[in-house]
Amino acid sequence: MYKQISIIICSAIFLAGCTGTVPTLGVSNDKLTPCPESPNCVNSQQSAADEEHYIEPIEFVGTRQQAQVRLLHILKAAERANIVVVEDNYIRVEFTSQIMRFVDDVEFYFPATASDKITIHVRSASRIGRSDFGVNRERIEKIRHEFKPL
Repeated sequence: MYKQISIIICSAIFLAGCTGTVPTLGVSNDKLTPCPESPNCVNSQQSAADEEHYIEPIEFVGTRQQAQVRLLHILKAAERANIVVVEDNYIRVEFTSQIMRFVDDVEFYFPATASDKITIHVRSASRIGRSDFGVNRERIEKIRHEFKPL
């Protein structure tokens, strides 16, 4: 019995540690937080010369509100996604991996524009570890694919 309780307690502590601490996120001076040097992050506002971290932003024709509604619809249907912040020009979501419960922070920034072509800047980063085996890039590409007009 003691051994089982010890295993449960150690497992709970280990799994709680997999969530990591929430890094400083958000938009500052019209920019999402840059990616760290580790390869477990993609960001559409990184330099295109930084092939490891750069990813194309998502393009949308319509209003910012229409783009947000479409994105929120996609995110609400996504598995293990927890929408944390929804603001006029910003959405933040936490995605949790199925087995190890690792948390990835995903951000979407909708800068103001005078046209009906909306650019949605994206950032997706793992909270802990060094490699994500391409999960963050795949996630953004899947969202981009789902974002295309119906």
